[in-house]
Amino acid sequence: MWGKEVPGLFSVNSANECLAKHDRGNQSEVYKLLWKVKAFPNVVVTAWRVLMGKLPTRMSLSRRGVMLNSTVCPLCQLEEETCQHLFLECHHAQRVWSLCLRSVDISFVQHNDLRLHFQSFHLFQASNKQNKIWKGVWANIIRCIWDQKNLITFQQGVVDAEEIFQRAQLKSWLWMKHKAHSSSYSFVDWVLNPTICIKSC
Repeated sequence: MWGKEVPGLFSVNSANECLAKHDRGNQSEVYKLLWKVKAFPNVVVTAWRVLMGKLPTRMSLSRRGVMLNSTVCPLCQLEEETCQHLFLECHHAQRVWSLCLRSVDISFVQHNDLRLHFQSFHLFQASNKQNKIWKGVWANIIRCIWDQKNLITFQQGVVDAEEIFQRAQLKSWLWMKHKAHSSSYSFVDWVLNPTICIKSC
């Protein structure tokens, strides 16, 4: 007897709803927070797809029956390309995150789970509003890693962690320049003193 339906008959929809309810409690807070981060919509949507595991990585395409020459990560050429690997475990991605954390003088062991990584991306002694800007930097790094991966895949680009981070910095600053009317700092200020710039908002 299937206890989730009145007649006791199993259905795929009821099983899916049961699993969704189980997972929803943990996910809902993450996604509520994600939709409040300060970044352009296409950046936030990419970050959302990453947290949902819905980006067309090589492994996900392979599982769907798409014929590929390789499922190996185009950045490091060492491991299979999953969201987990591409954005966190690949040593090029780790280098990008290290550059980002170093820019605000933070040093900590990073989570290997994407949702926990996003949640722990936090500036202490900063307001909720300021941390939404900081989490926008997280979303921009995700987007720029994805863009670089596509550049390598389709246009024979090369891996450059510093360039990925600089693009993420630029995207974050452009959002602030166009959307946060209270900000008056230059891109150079943002690159050299991101903590001061964030806390001035």
